Amino acid sequence: MPQRHDGNTRPSRLRTSPSVICACVVLLFVDLTVAFPTVRLSSRTTNSCFNSCNSICSERENHSVCAGFGGVGRHTQQFWKTKRPSSLAPLHAKSKSYSDSQDEFQRSLLAAKIANDIKGTAVKEESHRQERAEKQIVKEKEKLEAAVKEVQEAAQNVTQSAKTLGGAVISNSTEVKEAVVDVSQSAKSLGGAVIFNGLGIITRFLTTLLGSEEFRKPHYLSDWTDGFKRKRQVIPAVLFLYFACLAPAVSFGTIASEITNGSIGVVEFLLGSGMAGVMYSIFSGQPMAFLAPTGLTLAFTSGLFRFCSLRQMSFFPVYAWVGIWTSFFMTLLGVAGSSKAIRYCTRFTDEVFNGLLSVNFIYEAVSSLRRNFMIAHMNDPMNLTMPFVALSMALGTFLSTMKVVKFEATKFFNTKIRTQIKNFGPVTVILTFTLLNLLPWFKKFHVPTLIVPDTFQLAGGRSFLVGLKDIPTNYRMLCAFPAILLTALFFMDQNISVRLVNSPDNKLKKGPAYNVDLVALGVITGVLSIFGLPWMCGATVQSMNHVRAMSETRLNPETNEIEIERVTETRLTGFIIHAMLASTVMLLPLIKTIPIPVVSGVFLFLGRKLMTGNSFLQRVTDAFAERRRLPDNNPLNLLGRKKTLIYTGVQVLCLLGLFGFKQISSITIFFPAMIGVLMSIRAFALPKIFSDDDFVALGDPTPV
Repeated sequence: MPQRHDGNTRPSRLRTSPSVICACVVLLFVDLTVAFPTVRLSSRTTNSCFNSCNSICSERENHSVCAGFGGVGRHTQQFWKTKRPSSLAPLHAKSKSYSDSQDEFQRSLLAAKIANDIKGTAVKEESHRQERAEKQIVKEKEKLEAAVKEVQEAAQNVTQSAKTLGGAVISNSTEVKEAVVDVSQSAKSLGGAVIFNGLGIITRFLTTLLGSEEFRKPHYLSDWTDGFKRKRQVIPAVLFLYFACLAPAVSFGTIASEITNGSIGVVEFLLGSGMAGVMYSIFSGQPMAFLAPTGLTLAFTSGLFRFCSLRQMSFFPVYAWVGIWTSFFMTLLGVAGSSKAIRYCTRFTDEVFNGLLSVNFIYEAVSSLRRNFMIAHMNDPMNLTMPFVALSMALGTFLSTMKVVKFEATKFFNTKIRTQIKNFGPVTVILTFTLLNLLPWFKKFHVPTLIVPDTFQLAGGRSFLVGLKDIPTNYRMLCAFPAILLTALFFMDQNISVRLVNSPDNKLKKGPAYNVDLVALGVITGVLSIFGLPWMCGATVQSMNHVRAMSETRLNPETNEIEIERVTETRLTGFIIHAMLASTVMLLPLIKTIPIPVVSGVFLFLGRKLMTGNSFLQRVTDAFAERRRLPDNNPLNLLGRKKTLIYTGVQVLCLLGLFGFKQISSITIFFPAMIGVLMSIRAFALPKIFSDDDFVALGDPTPV
């Protein structure tokens, strides 16, 4: 029979197991909380449950067991007081769906955790990569500092070894040997360090230069192949331009031999022209331009020789060091991209400069013919047959060459025959007059021929290499000052010549490369200076005739003028012409048969040809023309006769001033400064008379 008990007494099983009760309550609460996460209990219910659990546990000795479940016991006991078992039935029915939701939620949490771990891993890898890059940069800096330190130490070792060597020379020979060995080893270390660490610098320099946007690298191969594709145009151009380049080389060589007392002669000019032209055709940016001796460089050489003679200094070492400094300055200007400054040298300066070159060629031809009359008058005043025959040969060469060049625009024969006559005509004229002078009945006139040596040898029998150590160190440094003047001359002459070649009127397609041309000229100048050969520079006359020879032209029926359709841009012609020119030193006996009047006739043709297209000289003739017979866009019709004559008159005065300055041999070394004067006149004086619109009408817009 079960025991009886009153309402204030709890069953014995509860009194004896309070910890079990609390545990069950806690476990049930946890189970409900996990199964039904949406259930929310108020703070009042929580406090009531907490008080109930504490009251149960406080009456029993197992209070320590219940204490761990106090936090959750509050919720559990309150839950059972307010809820009935019947109310749990629908909750248990939905437990499965809540369980599935919980699983889905757990999977989402797991996926988010994995994504977060991946992102964290990527961030860590990026951080590690940056750390490795920073460490690599630090290592490279350390290597660079070590390399610099190595070079400095090697240099110090060389200096110290040299000092030791100097002291050893004074002391005894044993220490001399040891010091020499020490110097050699230090020098090897220095050289190795410089070469090893300087390779990157040299590579960067070449990459910067050859990778320039203006370098014609994409067209370099076609510059050679285009010449082989048009052999019918290349062959006559090579033959004619060979004589066109030979004549100045021989003429200037003869003059240089006189003004330098035989230090530099015809052989040097032939060899120098050939070497410079071959190198320029390979390494230049604009192969249509030619290098050749010019009257301006000859005048500078004459002034330098006179200076050395007055100071009783050895000419060739000074000449070589001036050329080496010029080579350095030219290369530096090319690498620095200084050719952009040439835009400030406007058409005003170009036209005066080209006019000077034309006048120089014509002046040299006339001087040569005049010399024949003077010689004949001194020998036999009553017999002037030879000078008149020479004059006839020169005029015959000039006029015949002009006729055959213009034959393409005539109406005779067909286009193919006219083109062949135009291409091969100039060479045929030169050969015809040369063969005429070899006839027995013609030799009695004693027409002078080119004066060249019988065999190949340098003037005075000197060696090829110049003794660079033959002058003191301070003189070598002082040579930089005349080199600055020569650099200015080369800079202006070269850029003006190449810019005329690149003129839009010539319709070249492959683009310019002014800075590469400067670097190539600088290197060539250095090579020529070391061998004591004459300096070469941009030759406007030969360059423009090269463009004309490689052009395809047509007659414009509206203007009745010859216009260029296209130009074959090739390096092949320049290479072959100058290779033939250099090999001419092996054919000197044949060169001696060319009459000097024929060369004078070629000079007249080249000077006259350069005048074509020079608007300055065209305005000189238009000044005497009737305005109504001139085109509407002629400056005389746009500005009026007064303003046009003022502008043209200033150019005429500048041309006369340059020509007169060039004739004074004692100051010709400062001729480059006169080009700066021309630029100053255009930039500061003329804008006070002419407006920007006036300059545009004159074809000389102000650079922006």
